[in-house]
Amino acid sequence: MIETASLVDQYCHGVLRTELGLATFEAQLGGTARAPASGTTFFDTQTGFAVWRWCPPLLGLEPHCPPARYLARRRELGVLETGRRLLRSTGISTYLVDTGLPGDLTGPAEIAATGAAEAREIVRLEPLAERVADVAGGAGTFLAGLAESVHAAADSAVAFSSVAGARTGLAASPEPPGPGEVRGAAGRWLAGRRAGGPLTDPVLLRHLLWIAVGSGLPLQLHAGGATDTYPRDAHADPGALTGFAAATAGLGTDLVLLNGYPYHRHAAHLTSVFPHVYADLGPVLARTGAGAAAVLAEILELAPFGKLLFSSGARGLPELHVVGAQVFREALERVLGGWVGDGAWALRDAQRVARMIAAGNAHRLYGLPDAS
Repeated sequence: MIETASLVDQYCHGVLRTELGLATFEAQLGGTARAPASGTTFFDTQTGFAVWRWCPPLLGLEPHCPPARYLARRRELGVLETGRRLLRSTGISTYLVDTGLPGDLTGPAEIAATGAAEAREIVRLEPLAERVADVAGGAGTFLAGLAESVHAAADSAVAFSSVAGARTGLAASPEPPGPGEVRGAAGRWLAGRRAGGPLTDPVLLRHLLWIAVGSGLPLQLHAGGATDTYPRDAHADPGALTGFAAATAGLGTDLVLLNGYPYHRHAAHLTSVFPHVYADLGPVLARTGAGAAAVLAEILELAPFGKLLFSSGARGLPELHVVGAQVFREALERVLGGWVGDGAWALRDAQRVARMIAAGNAHRLYGLPDAS
């Protein structure tokens, strides 16, 4: 038996504070604002089936019960009690929460209280820059405020995160832009921007990343999975971050590649090439559900074991925290337990590696208090 007594969820978001109907729950399960194709449902996915396997018993129902029955029980218990039961079942001792998504989501303090755990904040860079732009009077004020805001956030955050790779890619120009280039880009972007508009200028996105690199905090970079706003394309392959990884080597800032699936082997390879690059397992395993063991085995072929980090990657639904934790544990048991059974690994080594990926690597990378 491969034991992972406690987990550090090294990348997640808050959960919704509101009661959910069937359609809203399904949309959250699919991670999209779009409706499923006619005649299909997001319930018929590996993630959906994993939810129906693991979550109903936590609310007093049988596994694989119909979605309507599950949601009726959810409403009967209420959103607070449902969240408490689900989150406290995960064995997650620490949540690292990216607070950069819009919506009525719980913050670190709330998710910690609900889950009887610790929580720390991950600051997403782009919304921070957009807030600075909303009050900036011009390019100079904006750039000064940007540097000041990143510096201030570093005092309390455990890491920064960025979607720059998903928005514009970093393959063409990974190095920091020059001061004149940055000031010109800031002036053009501010002049053409409506209040609240997203930061999409490639020069400013690179500049923002390099400010964060100067903070010394770990920098989490989104790659892989598509979103409604930024569909999967060449930018989504973690291999496109190779130049940025090379440019930041030796500077003291660690990079964490998020959402690598279906390019998980590329992300794993980068961790073996660059000492400061780590890979998140998050949705890589949660999305593959019953097939997660095969994906985990592929990652373990390439990545040093001290470079891999558990996360749920969950947002909106506490059910996704449950699925992330349970699928991760089951995949570890199948893969590492299988190797122990075959005589390829000693049990003590399998247990040690499991603890590293589950929590130990995150404690080391983020400077978290020792769980022991």
